[in-house]
Amino acid sequence: MIRISVLLLALFLFGGEGISALPRFAVKLKDRCIDCHYNPSGGIIRNEDGWNWGKNTLSMISTPDKDFIISPRISENISIGIDYRTQYLYSQEKKRTDFQNMSGSIYTNFGLSKEINVIAKYDFVNKIWEGYGIAHILPGKSYIKAGAFVPNFGLRIDDHTAYSRGGDFGLLFSQGVYRGLIYNPFYNEAGIEAGVFADKFLYASASIGANNISPSRPLSKDPTFTSRIELTPNIGSLGLIFGGSFASAKVPDKVNMYGGFTGFGYDEFSLLAEFDIAENLLGADIKTSVMMIEAGYGVLTGLDAIIRFDRIDPNVNFNKDEVSRLIFGFEFQPYSFIEIRPQYRLQIETPSVDNDAFILQFHFWY
Repeated sequence: MIRISVLLLALFLFGGEGISALPRFAVKLKDRCIDCHYNPSGGIIRNEDGWNWGKNTLSMISTPDKDFIISPRISENISIGIDYRTQYLYSQEKKRTDFQNMSGSIYTNFGLSKEINVIAKYDFVNKIWEGYGIAHILPGKSYIKAGAFVPNFGLRIDDHTAYSRGGDFGLLFSQGVYRGLIYNPFYNEAGIEAGVFADKFLYASASIGANNISPSRPLSKDPTFTSRIELTPNIGSLGLIFGGSFASAKVPDKVNMYGGFTGFGYDEFSLLAEFDIAENLLGADIKTSVMMIEAGYGVLTGLDAIIRFDRIDPNVNFNKDEVSRLIFGFEFQPYSFIEIRPQYRLQIETPSVDNDAFILQFHFWY
């Protein structure tokens, strides 16, 4: 088993998805990503409603800014945001502690008109660019997006180390078998995406592009394809979500991924689950499965308890090669723009190894 201290060093030093949407918020509040973000699939800069909710409602102690004196707008049509994460970690295996720089991003939205926005992000820690234009020129907030972006696959939870996102992405394991899907912090695609909203309960998207993993391959020969459908019906106080995704990409070999997700939110409780199958991810003719289950409960305003189970089966035809982890933690937001995440990670494998870890993550945003 890989040494957990080295694993955590690479996974978190190389950045997190701290500016992604939190799906459990959407299912608890019976909202969609587009209700809080300029990006219809969530992440990067929040719109004014999302920013005001994060500043005035989410924190435990801060006094709400009823007069909206503070704003992310620097002009009538330009908004800015920042996001920075650092963390303290303890490795059970190495019996050592360390501090890590994770990610630091600045992002902006240019509103060219009521229907057209241009979004840009630069991660100055990891030197990663992302930028695209979104035109809501189709009925019902439906849109066309063009530029460099992360494709819309699965639940897109905000921890890239989940196996349903990038996992360990093969950086440290000698056989590279414990990485997750292809969506690590460095992955994006340059292309076009179309999304359709049907009333309040259906969102479907499809994209075609060329990924930055194999930049020498022209789009005309080896395009990537991603499609996703999401249904979010509400039954009284119960918010539901379920849907499925498909993707085909060369990274550098052709990988096909497909799966489903589901969940619900009721009052302060949320439960989300995702299961995916990937063909050729870890080698020719190898089928890999990944699973994620996350439960969250709002203990108090600004304090959520989180439990997540992640599992990867590198080859579904082999037994006892599965790797799992249980994550217990809290997300504490004492003041506006400040979040603290203590987390204990229990690693599960056969044979068992003493390689658990404690993480204390600090998140500052605006």
